Amino acid sequence: MSAPASVRVRTPGKINVSLKVGPQRADGYHGVASLYLAVSLFEEVTATELAGDEIRLTVSDPDNRVPVAGIPLDGSNLAARAARAVAARAGRASAGVHLHIAKRVPVAGGMGGGSADAAAALVACNELWQAGLGTGELTELAAGLGADVPFALMGGAAAGLGVGDRLTPVPAPQPLHWVLVPAAYGLSTPQVFAALDALRADAKVAEPAEVDPRILGALAAGNTAGLAGVLVNDLQPAALELAPGLESVLAAGAGNGALAGMVSGSGPTLAFLASSEAHAAALAEALRGGGHAAIAVYGPAPGAVVLPEPDPDSAATPTHRK
Repeated sequence: MSAPASVRVRTPGKINVSLKVGPQRADGYHGVASLYLAVSLFEEVTATELAGDEIRLTVSDPDNRVPVAGIPLDGSNLAARAARAVAARAGRASAGVHLHIAKRVPVAGGMGGGSADAAAALVACNELWQAGLGTGELTELAAGLGADVPFALMGGAAAGLGVGDRLTPVPAPQPLHWVLVPAAYGLSTPQVFAALDALRADAKVAEPAEVDPRILGALAAGNTAGLAGVLVNDLQPAALELAPGLESVLAAGAGNGALAGMVSGSGPTLAFLASSEAHAAALAEALRGGGHAAIAVYGPAPGAVVLPEPDPDSAATPTHRK
């Protein structure tokens, strides 16, 4: 079978339905116990082979919602590192590839957009180069790139322990509906963790050992009202200290009928739980009426998926190029 001219892969952003954070470890990381939920806000990466060893990155904002000017377009980008990892594992002499990223997940927004790009690049390069790497090998490469990358590959819903890389799929048979409110700015994940450490410097904090069984039970039962009462994010106080303006947006969500609202991961994206698809649509409309860039989504959403080859006549024009 001949190699494809290009490969397009879609991967989801995620929210942390729960996030318990332990103390900083000797390696500088924090142990966590988190319930990850992939949601229907997707990144797309298109890989096209290039001659030589150049990895060319371009990025576009097809929905005109995600500022992309600060995204690195060099070898530090996780997608570029993913391409190098696939080439090395496959024993290729070169890693020439053009990776075009269509951004829909907020940048530095606590939703794992960069990790989703890396997961998509792993799958796209594996398909483009016909490298033959299996799911286990791709997951191993993903774990070497970042704690959130394996989940972007897998999608669905999963309990994450360790630094979030020890994943166990969990049942979520009923879709959950959310409204996301991205911020016009990002928050540095290391800075949010550092702020959390400072806030609880005098407290004794244990390494979290499990995700709250009440959360897993509510998810399995599709009990949205029950889930609303047990949402937790240990990083939220730190995110609110660094970005106090988020408080008013959380209040707006509550005032417009959200079942619950929380900072997603390290923020500053906010996630509001709704009771149904219709409720999420109404909540998003109300928040947009108040000047907030609200997006209705659902989860769980599938992980990395290879999409049909794009029509070259309708391809998005890159907004940044290196």
